[in-house]
Amino acid sequence: MILPIGDLPNPRGTPYVNYALLGINVVVFLVVSLPLMYGKPDANDPLLMEFARQLAGRYPGLELREIAASIASRVSAYDLFVLRWGYIPDSPSIFTLFTSMFLHGGWMHLLGNMLFLWIYGDNVEHRLGRIGYLIGYLATGTVATLAFGVAAKLSGGGNVPLVGASGAISGILGFYFLWFPRNKVRLLVFLFPFLMDVFLVGARWVLGFYLLIENVLPFILKGSGGGGVAHGAHIGGFVAGLIGAYLVDRISAKGGIRQAVSFEGKNTGQGRMGVKAHHVQRDLHQGLVGEAVRGFLKLSAIQRRTVPIGDVLELAQALAGKAQHDAALAVYRRALTDHPRGPGLDRIFLGIGSVLLYGKHRPTAAYQYFMDALDADPEPDVELSVRQGLKTIAEMQKHQFRGR
Repeated sequence: MILPIGDLPNPRGTPYVNYALLGINVVVFLVVSLPLMYGKPDANDPLLMEFARQLAGRYPGLELREIAASIASRVSAYDLFVLRWGYIPDSPSIFTLFTSMFLHGGWMHLLGNMLFLWIYGDNVEHRLGRIGYLIGYLATGTVATLAFGVAAKLSGGGNVPLVGASGAISGILGFYFLWFPRNKVRLLVFLFPFLMDVFLVGARWVLGFYLLIENVLPFILKGSGGGGVAHGAHIGGFVAGLIGAYLVDRISAKGGIRQAVSFEGKNTGQGRMGVKAHHVQRDLHQGLVGEAVRGFLKLSAIQRRTVPIGDVLELAQALAGKAQHDAALAVYRRALTDHPRGPGLDRIFLGIGSVLLYGKHRPTAAYQYFMDALDADPEPDVELSVRQGLKTIAEMQKHQFRGR
């Protein structure tokens, strides 16, 4: 048995929305689903006839009432409840798009989903904020359910109800995959009596295995409902999470650029076509940081690459020093795009990580860039600052860990 039991690093604090989602799913299962699983359906329930209609193909020659009487003793009240509140592609409902996310087929279905939500949800909530996280969870869950519906109808299984939080949780995994590539996942390997230990494995390896081996391959080989698992929903949710994370990054980057453009008063410089790289350097050396920042952002990519990396870093550091954190990130990320290799890369990673850690208070996001800095053959002073940053992050964790 190989089981994920945690991840690192993670932000200090309480992920209230994630805990609320965990609680709602568990309470619904204990209060609603579990009692109905041990209850017998009402013989006069119209849904029993609907259930019989779905099974008519298996009982040729029998009337619906005979089929209903035959299956009444073999189905539970929960089976009929799922027929009412689960999402059925052949009879879609906006309401069941959401109710289906909080129903589960059994203990293992519930516990597996809640384990993944507990491990990965806190980091994503910290990045998105409470309201953003709830919207992201419900939105990717909706996309996942619709993806299942399309795949099920194409495969002729449109009358099968979907229940479970796994589509929405797959969306959270998509956010996590894009935003926290350097995180580690604790895997409990229990192969009694030969091996019992906990290993740290890169998050992208774990999530990549989940996506490709546990979902994409079964989806291709067996179809959307192979083995009773809604692989189409998992894939759709994961892709929706990836797209959502990308869009949030784009929106954040545009906000940072707007903040940088408005830095230190109105722009009195020339238009894009009139700005040259030497104008940026001149303004910077004359102490006109605001003009230099605005001029830099107006340069084309080719022109920006002619500005010495030291001057670009000085611009970003000036913005960070004025607590213009989003603007500083915008300049640092432009520098990362323009100088993906060569001298200065370690300082770019250090700069982004430092702004995220000390300015934006996002230790898990900062960790990704600090680790990138260590891989960039850093100068001794950069390495010292990076390791201090990693130490600070380690001290902030709910569970202590050793930095690289």
